[in-house]
Amino acid sequence: MDQADFFSVPTYVGSTLSAEERSALLARPIKNTENIRKLVTPIIDDVKARGDAALIDFAKRFEKADLKQAVLKAPFPRHLMNISEQTKRDIDTAYNNIHAFHKAQLRPSISVETMKGVVCQRVSRPIERVGLYVPGGTAVLPSTALMLGVPAKVAGCPHIVFSTPVRKDGTVAPEIVYIANKLGAEAIVLAGGAQAIAAMAYGTQSLVKVHKIFGPGNQFVTAAKMHVQNDYSALVAIDLPAGPSEVLVIADESCVPEHVALDLLSQAEHGLDSQIVLLAVNLSPAKFAELERQIHEHTVRLSRSTIIQKVLTQSAIIRLNTVEEAFEWSNLYGPEHLVLHLVNAASYIPKIQNAGSVFVGPWSPVSMGDYASGTNHTLPTYGYANAYSGVNTDSFLKYITTQELTRKGIELLGPTVVRLAHLEGLTAHADSVQVRLRTKL
Repeated sequence: MDQADFFSVPTYVGSTLSAEERSALLARPIKNTENIRKLVTPIIDDVKARGDAALIDFAKRFEKADLKQAVLKAPFPRHLMNISEQTKRDIDTAYNNIHAFHKAQLRPSISVETMKGVVCQRVSRPIERVGLYVPGGTAVLPSTALMLGVPAKVAGCPHIVFSTPVRKDGTVAPEIVYIANKLGAEAIVLAGGAQAIAAMAYGTQSLVKVHKIFGPGNQFVTAAKMHVQNDYSALVAIDLPAGPSEVLVIADESCVPEHVALDLLSQAEHGLDSQIVLLAVNLSPAKFAELERQIHEHTVRLSRSTIIQKVLTQSAIIRLNTVEEAFEWSNLYGPEHLVLHLVNAASYIPKIQNAGSVFVGPWSPVSMGDYASGTNHTLPTYGYANAYSGVNTDSFLKYITTQELTRKGIELLGPTVVRLAHLEGLTAHADSVQVRLRTKL
């Protein structure tokens, strides 16, 4: 075979790299955010101004679909959910696992007497209206509908809206409609991209605006989410800046090369902007050669080979001497997905500081979490795992605090508050306490 036809990943030796070279190697591709913003803003403004009519026009422009309505409202027609019984069972199995894990995340209210006569509480309330974006593009993603819709239902959100691109015939993938119906969603916005985000953020003639928007997407969707979040006229929150898919795998000599190869390629096939990194710890020449062979052979046979080949050229294998080094690299990178092909993999979990979701040991491929293990697959990317968590039940809840003081409580704590208020020059704050200290009830 001609070496030019051998599909492999650029390989580096970690011990030979300077700190600057390491940072450059782990850096995500820099996107021209100003150009993206210039493309996204007119779309958002058009939807904000024209509502449904703009969505219908954008469906014609982007999806080549002729729509008579921009929003499909519940109850959804049964013929739009025409899927096989096996697919229903598979969706239901995933639903049950995701529901079980996210239900376990619900937390009880708390009540603490911080000092005599001073009681503080925290209670949760579901966000009233949530908008769930399910990408289309290169694949139908019912798994994303589950990952967003199930925790919304567990949290008790009373109004759930989906948004997803239509197909050329103007219909939505029946799997998405089935899930929306199962979750009790009240509407599906027939739009993708920035126009979908704008519709949910501002509302249209046939859609009430939402209070928080969830869901992954490409650079334009992410830019639109950031835009509406910063627009006070929208008054909308977002889940997290979820962008292109990425995976970092740490593998030692115990790994099965074919498993490692497919864990890498399963993320590479998402799209041309996917990121894959392998930290190879003391792999023998034979093991490393077998790994490269497996990457090549599966790249050739997979249905998205063309996409994968492009992604491989912008990815990296970094050869390291110790597992400790590998976790230093991983924590610097902060991957969306972290896969551990290590002896006693679970023992290394305490070393993980930055990651969206972790797949522990040889029997835990990312695909299990992507679809049905129960964890959520809407995760921080682009290094945001150093500050963001993935979507979870708390994402759909607000926490409200209360405080109640008795007469004894204000007598004990009041003088402290009066002095602190005077320290800050806020005399009305101090007076609101002092007047109560003087009041005889």
